[in-house]
Amino acid sequence: MSHSLEPIALCRSPYKEKFAIPRQPNLVPAAIGRLELQGDCNRAECLRGLEQFSHLWLIFSFHQNLAQGWKPMVRPPRLGGNARIGVFASRATFRPNGLGMSVVKLHRIGQQGKLHFVEIAGLDLLDGTPIYDIKPYIPYSDAVPEAAGGYASEAPTPMPMQILPQALAAMAAAEQAHPGFTQLAEQVLAQDPRPAYQANAEPDEAREYGVRLHDRDLRWQVRQGCNCVTDVVAL
Repeated sequence: MSHSLEPIALCRSPYKEKFAIPRQPNLVPAAIGRLELQGDCNRAECLRGLEQFSHLWLIFSFHQNLAQGWKPMVRPPRLGGNARIGVFASRATFRPNGLGMSVVKLHRIGQQGKLHFVEIAGLDLLDGTPIYDIKPYIPYSDAVPEAAGGYASEAPTPMPMQILPQALAAMAAAEQAHPGFTQLAEQVLAQDPRPAYQANAEPDEAREYGVRLHDRDLRWQVRQGCNCVTDVVAL
Protein backbone atom coordinates (compact mmCIF):
# COMPACT_ATOMS: atom_id res chain seq x y z
CA MET A 1 0.00 0.00 0.00
CA SER A 2 1.34 3.43 -0.91
CA HIS A 3 0.31 6.79 0.45
CA SER A 4 1.39 10.20 -0.83
CA LEU A 5 2.12 13.07 1.53
CA GLU A 6 1.99 16.82 1.00
CA PRO A 7 3.78 19.21 3.37
CA ILE A 8 1.51 21.12 5.71
CA ALA A 9 4.30 23.61 6.52
CA LEU A 10 7.86 24.60 5.62
CA CYS A 11 10.51 25.20 8.27
CA ARG A 12 12.51 28.43 8.23
CA SER A 13 15.68 27.76 10.18
CA PRO A 14 19.02 29.44 10.98
CA TYR A 15 20.71 26.25 9.73
CA LYS A 16 21.43 26.83 6.03
CA GLU A 17 23.42 23.62 5.49
CA LYS A 18 23.38 20.12 6.94
CA PHE A 19 26.82 20.35 8.54
CA ALA A 20 26.70 21.37 12.23
CA ILE A 21 22.97 20.87 12.69
CA PRO A 22 22.68 19.28 16.15
CA ARG A 23 22.14 15.55 16.00
CA GLN A 24 19.14 15.75 18.34
CA PRO A 25 16.54 18.46 19.08
CA ASN A 26 16.75 20.78 22.11
CA LEU A 27 20.55 20.60 22.35
CA VAL A 28 20.68 24.17 20.99
CA PRO A 29 17.86 26.11 22.73
CA ALA A 30 19.03 29.35 21.07
CA ALA A 31 18.10 28.00 17.63
CA ILE A 32 14.83 29.77 16.77
CA GLY A 33 12.89 28.97 13.61
CA ARG A 34 9.34 29.00 12.38
CA LEU A 35 6.90 26.69 10.65
CA GLU A 36 5.08 28.47 7.83
CA LEU A 37 1.76 26.79 7.10
CA GLN A 38 1.07 25.85 3.48
CA GLY A 39 -1.97 25.42 1.22
CA ASP A 40 -5.25 24.44 2.85
CA CYS A 41 -3.52 24.26 6.25
CA ASN A 42 -2.61 27.95 6.17
CA ARG A 43 -5.52 29.03 8.32
CA ALA A 44 -5.95 30.10 11.92
CA GLU A 45 -8.39 27.28 12.67
CA CYS A 46 -5.63 24.67 12.27
CA LEU A 47 -3.70 26.25 15.15
CA ARG A 48 -6.58 26.93 17.53
CA GLY A 49 -5.75 25.56 21.00
CA LEU A 50 -2.10 24.86 20.19
CA GLU A 51 -1.00 27.68 22.51
CA GLN A 52 -1.94 25.50 25.48
CA PHE A 53 1.09 23.27 24.90
CA SER A 54 4.74 24.06 25.62
CA HIS A 55 6.25 21.54 23.20
CA LEU A 56 5.38 20.00 19.85
CA TRP A 57 6.12 16.86 17.87
CA LEU A 58 7.16 17.49 14.27
CA ILE A 59 7.05 14.87 11.52
CA PHE A 60 9.28 15.97 8.65
CA SER A 61 11.30 14.85 5.65
CA PHE A 62 15.07 14.57 5.33
CA HIS A 63 14.47 16.10 1.93
CA GLN A 64 18.09 16.62 0.88
CA ASN A 65 18.94 12.95 1.48
CA LEU A 66 16.11 11.27 -0.42
CA ALA A 67 17.95 10.95 -3.73
CA GLN A 68 20.81 9.06 -2.05
CA GLY A 69 18.56 6.26 -0.85
CA TRP A 70 19.09 4.29 2.35
CA LYS A 71 21.03 1.34 3.77
CA PRO A 72 19.98 -1.31 6.32
CA MET A 73 23.14 -0.71 8.40
CA VAL A 74 24.45 2.68 9.54
CA ARG A 75 27.34 4.08 11.60
CA PRO A 76 26.08 6.32 14.43
CA PRO A 77 28.39 9.17 15.47
CA ARG A 78 27.82 8.25 19.12
CA LEU A 79 29.60 4.94 18.44
CA GLY A 80 32.59 6.69 16.92
CA GLY A 81 31.44 6.48 13.32
CA ASN A 82 32.86 2.97 12.86
CA ALA A 83 30.51 0.47 14.54
CA ARG A 84 27.54 -0.59 12.42
CA ILE A 85 23.99 -1.08 13.70
CA GLY A 86 20.60 -1.51 12.06
CA VAL A 87 18.98 1.62 10.67
CA PHE A 88 15.96 1.15 12.94
CA ALA A 89 18.28 1.19 15.98
CA SER A 90 19.46 4.66 14.98
CA ARG A 91 18.24 8.13 14.17
CA ALA A 92 20.20 8.21 10.93
CA THR A 93 18.92 10.61 8.29
CA PHE A 94 19.12 7.99 5.51
CA ARG A 95 15.92 6.05 6.17
CA PRO A 96 13.54 3.92 4.05
CA ASN A 97 10.89 6.63 3.87
CA GLY A 98 13.14 9.58 4.66
CA LEU A 99 11.02 10.67 7.64
CA GLY A 100 12.21 12.25 10.89
CA MET A 101 10.56 13.35 14.11
CA SER A 102 11.59 15.96 16.65
CA VAL A 103 10.27 17.49 19.84
CA VAL A 104 10.64 21.29 19.85
CA LYS A 105 9.58 24.10 22.17
CA LEU A 106 6.62 26.24 21.11
CA HIS A 107 7.81 29.84 21.17
CA ARG A 108 4.79 31.67 19.80
CA ILE A 109 2.04 31.56 17.17
CA GLY A 110 1.81 34.43 14.73
CA GLN A 111 0.57 35.79 11.43
CA GLN A 112 2.39 37.83 8.78
CA GLY A 113 -0.02 39.10 6.18
CA LYS A 114 -1.96 36.03 5.09
CA LEU A 115 0.74 33.65 6.30
CA HIS A 116 0.16 31.79 9.58
CA PHE A 117 3.23 30.45 11.36
CA VAL A 118 4.44 28.72 14.51
CA GLU A 119 7.71 29.94 15.99
CA ILE A 120 9.73 27.18 17.63
CA ALA A 121 12.95 26.87 19.64
CA GLY A 122 15.52 24.10 19.96
CA LEU A 123 14.98 22.87 16.41
CA ASP A 124 17.38 20.55 14.58
CA LEU A 125 15.99 21.13 11.09
CA LEU A 126 17.55 22.42 7.89
CA ASP A 127 16.12 25.56 6.36
CA GLY A 128 13.36 24.61 3.92
CA THR A 129 12.53 21.27 5.56
CA PRO A 130 9.03 20.04 4.61
CA ILE A 131 6.82 19.44 7.67
CA TYR A 132 4.20 16.71 7.30
CA ASP A 133 2.52 16.97 10.69
CA ILE A 134 2.48 18.95 13.94
CA LYS A 135 1.23 17.29 17.11
CA PRO A 136 1.14 18.48 20.72
CA TYR A 137 3.62 16.89 23.11
CA ILE A 138 1.73 15.25 26.00
CA PRO A 139 3.99 14.96 29.08
CA TYR A 140 2.08 12.23 30.94
CA SER A 141 2.21 9.82 28.01
CA ASP A 142 5.17 10.97 25.89
CA ALA A 143 7.75 11.26 28.69
CA VAL A 144 9.01 7.88 29.92
CA PRO A 145 11.47 8.47 32.82
CA GLU A 146 12.47 4.82 33.12
CA ALA A 147 13.22 4.41 29.39
CA ALA A 148 16.59 2.87 28.41
CA GLY A 149 18.70 4.97 26.03
CA GLY A 150 20.99 2.24 24.74
CA TYR A 151 24.26 3.58 23.37
CA ALA A 152 22.91 7.17 23.68
CA SER A 153 21.86 7.07 27.32
CA GLU A 154 23.60 10.34 28.24
CA ALA A 155 23.92 13.73 26.59
CA PRO A 156 27.32 14.43 25.02
CA THR A 157 29.79 16.52 26.99
CA PRO A 158 29.69 20.07 25.58
CA MET A 159 32.85 21.68 24.21
CA PRO A 160 33.74 25.23 25.26
CA MET A 161 33.99 28.12 22.81
CA GLN A 162 36.45 30.99 22.72
CA ILE A 163 36.22 34.00 20.38
CA LEU A 164 39.72 34.90 19.24
CA PRO A 165 40.64 38.62 19.25
CA GLN A 166 40.55 38.90 15.45
CA ALA A 167 36.93 37.67 15.41
CA LEU A 168 35.48 39.87 18.17
CA ALA A 169 34.33 42.69 15.88
CA ALA A 170 32.81 40.28 13.35
CA MET A 171 30.97 38.40 16.09
CA ALA A 172 29.64 41.70 17.47
CA ALA A 173 28.37 42.62 13.99
CA ALA A 174 26.66 39.24 13.66
CA GLU A 175 25.09 39.70 17.08
CA GLN A 176 23.74 43.10 16.06
CA ALA A 177 22.27 41.70 12.85
CA HIS A 178 20.87 38.57 14.55
CA PRO A 179 20.34 39.04 18.31
CA GLY A 180 21.37 35.87 20.11
CA PHE A 181 23.87 34.87 17.40
CA THR A 182 26.74 34.47 19.89
CA GLN A 183 24.71 32.12 22.06
CA LEU A 184 23.57 30.20 18.99
CA ALA A 185 27.17 29.79 17.82
CA GLU A 186 28.31 28.67 21.26
CA GLN A 187 25.56 26.07 21.58
CA VAL A 188 26.08 24.75 18.04
CA LEU A 189 29.83 24.34 18.51
CA ALA A 190 29.32 22.81 21.97
CA GLN A 191 27.95 19.72 20.19
CA ASP A 192 31.28 19.25 18.33
CA PRO A 193 29.80 19.07 14.81
CA ARG A 194 32.93 17.52 13.30
CA PRO A 195 32.51 14.04 11.77
CA ALA A 196 33.08 11.36 14.41
CA TYR A 197 36.23 10.06 12.74
CA GLN A 198 37.80 13.54 12.97
CA ALA A 199 36.69 14.12 16.55
CA ASN A 200 38.30 10.84 17.62
CA ALA A 201 41.51 11.31 15.63
CA GLU A 202 44.67 13.18 16.56
CA PRO A 203 43.59 16.86 16.44
CA ASP A 204 44.82 19.07 13.61
CA GLU A 205 44.81 22.48 15.27
CA ALA A 206 45.59 24.22 11.99
CA ARG A 207 42.44 22.89 10.32
CA GLU A 208 39.62 25.42 10.03
CA TYR A 209 35.95 24.50 9.92
CA GLY A 210 33.01 26.58 8.76
CA VAL A 211 29.23 26.52 8.93
CA ARG A 212 26.55 28.90 7.71
CA LEU A 213 24.23 30.23 10.41
CA HIS A 214 21.67 32.76 9.16
CA ASP A 215 23.65 34.85 6.65
CA ARG A 216 27.02 34.40 8.35
CA ASP A 217 29.84 31.93 7.81
CA LEU A 218 31.09 30.94 11.26
CA ARG A 219 34.76 29.85 11.11
CA TRP A 220 36.62 28.01 13.89
CA GLN A 221 39.52 25.77 14.82
CA VAL A 222 39.69 23.11 17.54
CA ARG A 223 42.60 23.83 19.85
CA GLN A 224 43.24 21.75 22.97
CA GLY A 225 39.62 20.68 23.19
CA CYS A 226 38.24 24.21 22.70
CA ASN A 227 36.34 25.65 19.73
CA CYS A 228 38.24 28.82 18.83
CA VAL A 229 36.25 31.15 16.58
CA THR A 230 38.60 32.66 14.01
CA ASP A 231 36.13 34.72 11.97
CA VAL A 232 32.45 35.38 11.24
CA VAL A 233 32.03 36.31 7.59
CA ALA A 234 28.95 38.09 6.27
CA LEU A 235 27.58 36.31 3.18
